[in-house]
This record gives sequence, C-alpha cells and structure tokens, in this order.
Amino acid sequence: MTPVKLGPAFEFVFEGARMTTQGSLELLQHPVSQELMQSKIPARLAYIWTDGTPRVVPIWFHWDGKEFILATPPKAPKLKALAKNTKVALTIDDNNFPHKVLLVRGTASLETVKGIVPEYAAAAERYFGREQGQAWVNQLRGTTTSMVRIAVTPEWVGILDFQTRFPSALSA
Repeated sequence: MTPVKLGPAFEFVFEGARMTTQGSLELLQHPVSQELMQSKIPARLAYIWTDGTPRVVPIWFHWDGKEFILATPPKAPKLKALAKNTKVALTIDDNNFPHKVLLVRGTASLETVKGIVPEYAAAAERYFGREQGQAWVNQLRGTTTSMVRIAVTPEWVGILDFQTRFPSALSA
C-alpha cells in the first residue's frame, strides 16, 4: 500500500477500510473520540450570545453514551444565551502532535437540578481523581443549592487526527 504524503509532516495510509464520513454520529465510537471523551481535557463550548456575537468557554463535561452533560451555576450568563438559541458546538482537543480534535455540533437542553448535577460529580472525579473529586463536590454541596444541567445532543461529529483525517482545507 502506498502512503499518501501531504508535505514533510503529513503522511497517512489507506488500509482499504471504509472511512466514516465527517458529520456522522458513528464517529463518536472512533478511538480518537473515545480517547478525548475519557481524557481530562475540558471541552470548549461555543454558543451565540444574546447580541449575536459568538462566545467560547472551557467547561467540564461528562459523556453518558448519548449526550455531553455539562453543569453550571443557575446565575451563569451563558444560560440566558442558551435559552434563546440552543444550537451549540463543542470541541475537545489535545496539545500533542499529531493533534487530535473532536468536533461536535448539536442542541443544548437546560434543566435546573436541586443540589449537584450527578454527571458533574462524575466529571469532577475524572478531572481530579476520585478522592479530590469527591472532596470538591462535597465542598460545593455546602454552598450550592442548585445547578443547571446542560445536555448537548450531538447532531454532527467530526474528527481531526492529522494522520488520516485532516482539516478540509488540506483535503483533496
């Protein structure tokens, strides 16, 4: 099999297997997606502010196999914007070359939850480790009476791994 070269830093080999198309929800099962969704890397949530300008914020997430679950205090400014426009994008990307990037577009739904959002507690343990994550959540329980659970349902998924999947500007 002949490798395809895209300059000195880029090379990939097609193994004859069907490559899942960018946009397919099947990409959530891809090893790159699974690695990034299990990592300690925060997601970046992109949304449109009430004045029409774009915003991006880093945020912890929990993947439940169907949705990306985020949580925030009830007075977080982003909630006003998300209530007005539920269309969002998420990225999870690493800083090691060759870079790996998971791109998600979807719809956010909001639900106020008494106490701590359970998926937030799970995310805290993933990011901090079990002991420190539980300590963090226990500390929040003393000061937080409610949180807003943001569930992002994926509608489009893309992967960049700079080995077999490149930005469209580099593709033929």
